[in-house]
Amino acid sequence: MDILIEEFQGRIWSAALVNGRLEGVEVDPTHEAVRWGSIYWAKVKRVDTALDAVFVALDENYDGILYNRDIRVRSKDGKIIKGGDQPIGKVFQPGDMVAVQAKSAYLPRTLDFELAPEQKSARMSMDISIPGRHLIFCPMMEVNQISQRIRKPELRKALQTMLDALDDGMNGFILRSSGADIQTDIIVREAKILKSIWTELQKYFEGADPALIMLGPDSIQRILSDKAVGPIERIEVVTMDHYKQVEEWCSVFAPDLVPRVTPIELKDAAKDLALFEYRDVLGQIEAMFHDYALLPGGGNLIIQETAALTAIDVNKGSDKRSRLSVNLDAAEEIARQVRLRNLGGIIIIDFLKMKTRREQDDLVKMLEKSFDGDPCTVQIHGLTSLGLMEVTRKRRTPPLSERLEGFEL
Repeated sequence: MDILIEEFQGRIWSAALVNGRLEGVEVDPTHEAVRWGSIYWAKVKRVDTALDAVFVALDENYDGILYNRDIRVRSKDGKIIKGGDQPIGKVFQPGDMVAVQAKSAYLPRTLDFELAPEQKSARMSMDISIPGRHLIFCPMMEVNQISQRIRKPELRKALQTMLDALDDGMNGFILRSSGADIQTDIIVREAKILKSIWTELQKYFEGADPALIMLGPDSIQRILSDKAVGPIERIEVVTMDHYKQVEEWCSVFAPDLVPRVTPIELKDAAKDLALFEYRDVLGQIEAMFHDYALLPGGGNLIIQETAALTAIDVNKGSDKRSRLSVNLDAAEEIARQVRLRNLGGIIIIDFLKMKTRREQDDLVKMLEKSFDGDPCTVQIHGLTSLGLMEVTRKRRTPPLSERLEGFEL
């Protein structure tokens, strides 16, 4: 796998290629109002009992909304208490200060239609998480957990035993699927790093003025964290500022990747997205704006996004193979298309009709396996009575189409 990083027209472009094929893409504006994952020391502005939420000031310009169910507080005896057990008005009052993390991006107010206040504000949570390469640290979680994508019972049991054997006070970690085959000393090292980051952040949780404490991961950090689970051959970076950023992240979380970080100087460096064009990435990104995608044997996918859901239709086309074979290929490509386009919410898939329950089970297993490489939370809900596959995906950032709105490839 190769990672490519380039900046152009106020956007940071990061891509992952496997044998020249696009397997990951992240695009961020260089300046974002409220970035996903950012941590704030926020001030409660207003309590809304109807919404069971509070509006919080994140800084002088932007607000967030914190719902009761997203509240996490630590009791006097050190236990974590989740929100929802009592009315929001008994938990917070205007003027209270609270540490929160952005779970959605800020929605600009310059729209063609009027939005309710809760729709204009970034969604916030007190359930803070700090991602690493193999671990995610959740300070408001009392136990250590194993990623649900590690499915083998024997392996899960062994990994849980390893996590439980960590030093006292080393709780709140989620072992990512990338950590399944990693030596214990590497896991312990990363756990200490993440915990030290949290300890440092808490020093800034004071005062009566709201402030940004730590920016959430940008496209560079996200793609490194997401793709460093597998073998990476090269990390090609065009600008020196981003080169230093990549080198710093790797030195902390992935020392083995430091020698593979390569500054790139192209002859056509003045050209728009020279590296992406040179590596034949732009055409693959442009294909994400089509409402169809081709399958290997001659079939295709029709992808239609609506306000309520995304519908994906599988067509056999000229493929002469069995329906199950076409469906299995489609499952792999659907997971890839959903990941690259960064689709979220409800996804309904109309696969080719299958004859037996065994075929249906094989398809569900393939779909689960294909989504294992997705950094976002994906749930496969199974087939409906009409034979439609229901999937939900909780994305972190806006879809690719929104990130590149108004941009001509």
